[in-house]
Amino acid sequence: MDETFFMREALAEARAAMRGGEIPVGAVVVRDEEIIGRGRNARAARSSPLAHAEIEAMRDAAKNINSWRFDGCALYVTLEPCSHYGKTPPCADLLIERGVARCVAGMRDPNPKVDGGGFAKLEKAGIAVKAGVLEDECRWMNRGFIRRMTRGRPWVTLKIAASLDGKIALENGESKWITGPESRSMVHAMRAENDAVLTGIGTVLADDPQLTVRDAPGRTPLRVILDRRLRTPLDAKILEGGGVSIFALDSAPRDKGEALERAGARVEYLSEDNFLADVLDKLCRDGVNYLMVEAGAGVAGAFVKAGLCDELALFTAPKIMGRGPSFADGAAFDSMGGVPELKIREVSRCGEDLLVRGVFACSPDL
Repeated sequence: MDETFFMREALAEARAAMRGGEIPVGAVVVRDEEIIGRGRNARAARSSPLAHAEIEAMRDAAKNINSWRFDGCALYVTLEPCSHYGKTPPCADLLIERGVARCVAGMRDPNPKVDGGGFAKLEKAGIAVKAGVLEDECRWMNRGFIRRMTRGRPWVTLKIAASLDGKIALENGESKWITGPESRSMVHAMRAENDAVLTGIGTVLADDPQLTVRDAPGRTPLRVILDRRLRTPLDAKILEGGGVSIFALDSAPRDKGEALERAGARVEYLSEDNFLADVLDKLCRDGVNYLMVEAGAGVAGAFVKAGLCDELALFTAPKIMGRGPSFADGAAFDSMGGVPELKIREVSRCGEDLLVRGVFACSPDL
C-alpha cells in the first residue's frame, strides 16, 4: 500500500473529529503495512487537553499490540505534530519517546508556535520525516484552523436555500420549505461540522428557528445572533438549551441584554464601525474556526459585500417562486469588475435539489 492510502485513513479520522466539533486532525499508526492504531482529536469529547490525534492513535495501537513501544512503526498524521509546551507536552516528544521510526504528515502546522518546529525536533531525534502527502486535501480539511492562525478570523461558509430563479422567500416572506428533506438533513450535518452558526434578528423574528442539529449525527454548535437593538424575544426557540451569543450595538438597551442573559444567552456589545469584522474577531478569539451563516438577504448580502465569505453552499430547489428576495439583495456593486466570483468545488444532487459549493475568489489563498 502507498502513502496516500494511509493518509486517506488519517483524513477519515479527521473528518470524524470535525463532526464532533474538534479541530479536524487524524492519525494512524502503521506497522508492516498494517494499521495498528487510529486516533483523532478528541479534546472536547474526552474533556482532556491531552487527546490529540497522535496520542489517541498511539493509545489505540498500544492496546492492540500490548506494547507502548513503536519501534519500526510509521505514524501518519494530517497535521504536523506540535512541538511546543501549551496545555499539554509536545506530541513530537511522545513520538520520540515511543520509538516511532517515521512520521508522514499531510501539512505543516500554520500555528506560529509550531510552523516546522515539530518536524525539526523529530529529525533531530533521528525520526524520518516526510511532509506534503495529500497536502491539498489536508489543507482543505484544516481550512478553518489555517484561516484563524494566519488571518485572525474563522472560515465563513454562507449557506443558502433558493429556488431556480434565486429566491429565498416569497414576496410575503414565506420560506418553509424551499428545499426538500434531504437538503435539510444535509444542512444539519453541516451545522455539526461548524463551530458556530450565525443568523440575523430578521430570521429570528420571521422564522423562530432553533438552528440545532437534529436530523444528523453530531453536536449543536454555538448559535450566534446579530441583533443590533436587542429585539430577540425572551421565548425565542433559539435560546432553548443555552449556547447562544448575541452581538448588539453599544447603544442597545442594557436591561433587555440582562434579561437575555438570564434566559441563557451571552450578550456582547460592539460599535457600529466594523461591526461584522469585530464579530468575526470576537468569535476567532473564542476559538471558532468554522462559522456557517444561515440568514436572510440583509445579513447574507452584508457578508458578501464586505468580502467576508470564504465559501458558498447553495442548495437550489426545482421551483420558480417569482417575486421575492434573493440572498444577495443586501449587496450592491458598481461594476462587473467588483462582482464576487467563485471557484466551484462541487456540484451534486441532494434529493431533488442541486448543491453547489464554491470558494469565493476574494478568499485568501489556503
